[in-house]
Amino acid sequence: MRLFTPTAALVTLVSIPAFAQDIAVNEEDIDIGGQKYSPYLYQRYPDRVFFGDTHLHTSYSTDAGMVGNRLGPNDALRFAKGEQVISSTGLPARLIRPLDFLVVADHGENLGLAPMIEESNPELLRDPQGREYHDLVKAGKGWEAYQIWKQSGATLKDSMPNPKLQAQMWNRIIDAVDQHNQPGVFTAFHGFEWTSTPDLRNLHRVVIFRDDAEAARQVVPLSIFDTTDPEDLWNYLAMYEEKTGGSALAIPHNGNLSQGLMFAVERLNGEPLDAEYAERRMRWEPIYEVTQMKGDGEVHPMLSPNDEFADYYQWDKGDFGLNPKEPEMLPHEYARSALKLGLKQAEAIGANPFKFGMIGSTDSHTSLSTTREENFFGKFSGTEPATEARYTDLVTQDLRENGDGSLDVYHWESLASGLAAVWARENTREAIWDAMARKEVYATTGGRMLVRVFAGWDFKPDEVHRPDFARQGYERGVPMGGDLATAPDGAGGPRFMVRALRDPDGANLDRVQIVKGWLDAGGELQERIYDIAVSDGREIGPDGRATTPVGSTVKGAGYTNTIGEAVLGAFWEDPDFDPAERAFYYIRVLEIPTPTWIAYDEAVFGKRDAPDEALRESQERAYTSPIWYTP
Repeated sequence: MRLFTPTAALVTLVSIPAFAQDIAVNEEDIDIGGQKYSPYLYQRYPDRVFFGDTHLHTSYSTDAGMVGNRLGPNDALRFAKGEQVISSTGLPARLIRPLDFLVVADHGENLGLAPMIEESNPELLRDPQGREYHDLVKAGKGWEAYQIWKQSGATLKDSMPNPKLQAQMWNRIIDAVDQHNQPGVFTAFHGFEWTSTPDLRNLHRVVIFRDDAEAARQVVPLSIFDTTDPEDLWNYLAMYEEKTGGSALAIPHNGNLSQGLMFAVERLNGEPLDAEYAERRMRWEPIYEVTQMKGDGEVHPMLSPNDEFADYYQWDKGDFGLNPKEPEMLPHEYARSALKLGLKQAEAIGANPFKFGMIGSTDSHTSLSTTREENFFGKFSGTEPATEARYTDLVTQDLRENGDGSLDVYHWESLASGLAAVWARENTREAIWDAMARKEVYATTGGRMLVRVFAGWDFKPDEVHRPDFARQGYERGVPMGGDLATAPDGAGGPRFMVRALRDPDGANLDRVQIVKGWLDAGGELQERIYDIAVSDGREIGPDGRATTPVGSTVKGAGYTNTIGEAVLGAFWEDPDFDPAERAFYYIRVLEIPTPTWIAYDEAVFGKRDAPDEALRESQERAYTSPIWYTP
């Protein structure tokens, strides 16, 4: 267990213009001239991290456009590419650095209703309900129109069943996405959000297509008016692939609002899970959005009472306002417990339905993918900086007839999160989508720290320092999202090589941890956390934990990197490994404490309506996709 701080080399990439008479080079041509020299001729493993947002809403989502968002897909894509954009409330906004990719994931339900009203779309006006929405908004009764529209979602009955309207707006999004997609520079994905909310319990999924506009135009987004059952979504994705020859996947999110449905051990129709269900689910939903604005979903302190970092932005009061949380729901809502349940299901039915990788994304409804605490533009346009409702807005409201407000969740409880980090070779739809499909991805709560892990059976302690660390990892082990098979005779426990590098514009690192979950010989699910690298010379005890906190330099809206480390890494071998027991391992990286968006707000605007219990200091973090061991 050692720290290391390798010297970074500066590499300048020079772009060479293409000419009409360029000669294509293939592998056979490389032999011309005799002996090969370059060691990278056949290197194929992923060598770069790309950061992006797979879950952004624009004015084309009715729950964004009807409540103040005036920015469409084009604005969202320009902003993600690093351009300055004027927000819906008139504030200039810009990212510290451009994102590498974006999914405009607008809700499929009555897609583009707000822009159609704004432009008095002729097709909309031919629809009686569309005319009513239009006239109410134009008469200054936009909130009334929105409340009428929300009732259609509550009753699962489409108030405007006009496929021409949906197709028209879907094609506009497709046009914008294709216009901004620049292979090798910036990736814009075609996608949408399917918003299943049975009894206001969250089963939402974001759908991402690997393909170009020609394929995406052959379908229209699935909506809650079509179905609330995720298995019907998988049928839709299968239909898409058969029809177009393309590829698609779906990303579930916010299990914390699902009331135990997200990772239930029975199907939505009440039947028990079986191997076919498990295989289908992992075929179509290989990754899970573990952190975003509506709370962090890695772990809950009631499930992991010995994890001192578990109580991080919990949204655990209930669903979207009808049903209070019951303790027995929690294991079926959080990623760590779901991963453990997956091991037990694999033992019982022969396949693991919860063998997912992990990413983060925003779920912003402002068209602005802002995740940094000092640059957080809020969940909705009405909660952008300096707005009256910045803290008092009810993101979810107690809707019970005699509700006492205990299900209310305010915007001041929102998390400025998160980002999807993807290991790939190039910034293209194909390369990034393929990395998601193979789960070589990780989540951050908003920063851009670099994290890499490999597991194998014969790594040696000093190899984590090798300059060809990654090549060795791929040749002799597996990366995040990978699988280890039965341990070789005499191999001992699996061996891990881990490296983490801080966000160059962010905070130093506190520690690197391995989270292990396993199914023991008695059929009981277990978990344990190991600190494998810590900063500032602190010691890791015989129990695998560093009990001394890193401390804090936070003062108001400021902090310094005088504690922590820029780089942490470690070699670790599981000391408690049993080759007969199913297990998973994932990496959690913690930054030193930094100010939250509320602390930054108060430094700029003065103390307003955020209550004293609102967090003004926190530790940002990253979670990798697990590596599984299956005997």
